[in-house]
Amino acid sequence: MKITLENMKVLFCASDCVEPYVKFITVKQTKQHINLCNLEDFEEEEQEVEDDLPVLSDQSLLLDDHHLKTLVAHLPQRTQGYKWNLVYSTAIHGSSLKTLYRNMAGLDSPVLLVIKDMHKKVFGAFSSDPFRISKYCYGTGETFLFTFSPDFQQYKWSGENSYFVSGDLGSLQIGGGGGGFALWLDADLYHGASFSCPTFKNATLSTHEDFIVQDAEVWTVQN
Repeated sequence: MKITLENMKVLFCASDCVEPYVKFITVKQTKQHINLCNLEDFEEEEQEVEDDLPVLSDQSLLLDDHHLKTLVAHLPQRTQGYKWNLVYSTAIHGSSLKTLYRNMAGLDSPVLLVIKDMHKKVFGAFSSDPFRISKYCYGTGETFLFTFSPDFQQYKWSGENSYFVSGDLGSLQIGGGGGGFALWLDADLYHGASFSCPTFKNATLSTHEDFIVQDAEVWTVQN
């Protein structure tokens, strides 16, 4: 066969040239891929947030996810990973300090007291021991106060005295030694007060030293 320039072109293409396979990706497919990646990232972030939150036995009327995540990060290590059980709620059990004590009879675990006052301020205390009637103060240096008024603030034990918790049928007191209690609640869990005291060197937990309780909850935070 006579090889011409035209024949050479044909032979070259038949033997050496293979049309490359090109997969075209549309803008719509690219957006779908990006959206899918974003969704996966969002689901991972959402799972991380859920993992940071405690499991509650009941829905809280006072604590949202921000409150829960913040409080969990400041609780003692020995309480981490445990389910929170609601042992007292003014919305469920009525406003009675006597009922609060009765619901905690026999418990042997730390408790978290959460209060919302009529000014919508959320604050309270973590107690190393369940609340009970006692002639003397009880508790340990794990006990602390907290407030979300307006931003989160934790008041740990100062070491100055050991007036952590005390209570009788007339009132519940947390902190003291300076002429006033860091947190005080009356028998009806209606009137309350918060003053600076040496036990925690705290500021007033609400916007006013005297306050009216709107709702209160007590949670056990360890089995």
